[in-house]
Amino acid sequence: MNAERLLAHFERISEAPDAIARLRRFILDLAVRGKLVEQDPEDEPAEEMLHRIRQQKKRMVISGEIKKAKEDCSASSSAQQLKVPCGWSTCRLDEAAICLDYMREPVNGLERQRRIEGKTQEELFPYFGATQQQGWIDNYLFDDELVLLGEDGVPFFDALRAKAYLIAGKAWVNNHAHVFKPILTQAAYLVHCLNVFDYSDRVAGATRSKLNQSKAVDIPIPLPPLAEQHRIVAKVDELMALCDQLEAARQQREQGRERLVAATLQRLNQPAEDPASFRQDASFALQVLPSLTTTLAQIKQLRQTILNLAVRGKLVEQDPEDEPVSLLLDEIKARMRMLRLKHAFSVIDPIEIPFDEPSGWTWCRLGEVCEKTGSGSTPRGGKDVYKNSGVPFLRSQNVYNDGLRLVDVAFIDVLTHQRMAGTRVLPCDLLLNITGGSIGRCAKVPLEFGEANISQHVAIIRVAARGMEEFIHSLVLSPYFQGFVDKSQTGAGRGGLPKNRMDAIPVPIPPLAEQHRIVAKVDELMALCDQLEQQISQADQQRRRLLEAVLAEALEEPEQALAAMT
Repeated sequence: MNAERLLAHFERISEAPDAIARLRRFILDLAVRGKLVEQDPEDEPAEEMLHRIRQQKKRMVISGEIKKAKEDCSASSSAQQLKVPCGWSTCRLDEAAICLDYMREPVNGLERQRRIEGKTQEELFPYFGATQQQGWIDNYLFDDELVLLGEDGVPFFDALRAKAYLIAGKAWVNNHAHVFKPILTQAAYLVHCLNVFDYSDRVAGATRSKLNQSKAVDIPIPLPPLAEQHRIVAKVDELMALCDQLEAARQQREQGRERLVAATLQRLNQPAEDPASFRQDASFALQVLPSLTTTLAQIKQLRQTILNLAVRGKLVEQDPEDEPVSLLLDEIKARMRMLRLKHAFSVIDPIEIPFDEPSGWTWCRLGEVCEKTGSGSTPRGGKDVYKNSGVPFLRSQNVYNDGLRLVDVAFIDVLTHQRMAGTRVLPCDLLLNITGGSIGRCAKVPLEFGEANISQHVAIIRVAARGMEEFIHSLVLSPYFQGFVDKSQTGAGRGGLPKNRMDAIPVPIPPLAEQHRIVAKVDELMALCDQLEQQISQADQQRRRLLEAVLAEALEEPEQALAAMT
């Protein structure tokens, strides 16, 4: 790789997910391989420094500064396998530093709180844990520059996150971090080595990975001459500062786009006095938003804005030639009479109406435009009556906004289904999750689906006039209706939307022809959102692959790559 190639692609790869984190890792990889700065033949060889370290340890043991470590003259097999530049050496971590784990001491949060109560900040000392400072305490165990390496609760399998860090001065360390005091070695250099080391073969534990002390002290360290260590650390600091600038610049770009998208969406969601000019503004905004949206979160906001416009009559024009909505209401009444269901359209108090309906629209309550609403039930016997085949028994995990997902669908036999005839699911029904973390998700049952049944966590919404179900589905998914779902939840611990509150939600009803135009426009714009999401995902993947390729090449010719960065 040459400098020109890195520069040519840098702007593009800097937008890749984790791009700056990967650049930081790349820098550290170069550092511990001896490819970040030039070697100087005049430097004292690392092997001589190791000899001085051993002599220094002996003096510290004799003076009582440290405990005598267990004799272990064997070199780490991993250290022996390391390939290092001329003048470097390899050693175990406990050869370049002293393990002071015997001095650490855990103190629980309540005890620390008791001990610091009434003390001034000047009387307190930092209390460190696995990956960072955990709080304060009224005393200290250490007063030195130390390397802390997490013992547990550490992201050992995430190559882009730190496992070790540096502390200095008076401090307390608990038993979730191994403590190492470097001897004649640059502490910051050891931290860099520990943060690029592969821990996959050293940590144990299925749920909470732990690095035992015996595995920590044996970590192989590629050790440069001391003078080169200083040059490496200085160069790393310089390049990390550059990464900080790159990260700040990227965040500034992202924040600018976020503000522009947010302002555009906010304008669309606000009422306008002139409907015609608003539609022009909305049309323009929907045309330019795709070029501004660069994250999946922004696409989600755009979807919500589209639904918000749809249910307010701002997505398509009203047509005075449309069949009046009153005829649709008459059709609903006729359907109710045919089913011999008690029915009447109520007068809705203006205080309940959150926005003015467009010309030709009317307000009803959800239950008044449906021939059936309500939740299912658990069949007698619970899960024990589930079958491997039969009538699908739909649960909340099967209900998604884009349709039913039947990978893990349960089944009940025909007899059980017949006993639960009141919650029989028909084609074109809407199914709404009314409890739990997925409350508010709503799916339309396909026309060719056939029959099914539902659990008590799912409600049926069956409109009384065929052709309304698509608009009502968009309405249920809109921020307007979802706001009622959030406010109407009942039950401690597991939220729920009861039938009486769901039926009472006021809903705006346009003429049927306009409903169809709205649904067509929603489908068109949602398809655009699908394309945008796919483009964003593909662009992220392409940037990630390009970044990995460029950095892989850079490892072969690091000097040119670093020159390009600086």
